[in-house]
Amino acid sequence: MTKISMKTINNLNEKDLKSKIQESRSELAKLRIDSSKGTLRKESGKLKPIRHNIARMLTRLNQMEKKQ
Repeated sequence: MTKISMKTINNLNEKDLKSKIQESRSELAKLRIDSSKGTLRKESGKLKPIRHNIARMLTRLNQMEKKQ
């Protein structure tokens, strides 16, 4: 997964954001398991962007909730 731009995140509605967050968290969990096993080689650079994407989406979700 590559970096998701804020423009893309801003266009998502609340339901889509929550599903994307859940999807990203499950992918992150799988990568962390592989990392702890020592089988994570080529995808070691994917952990940080996924964490940052989750943080961006959570920030947008919080902004949406504060608006309401």
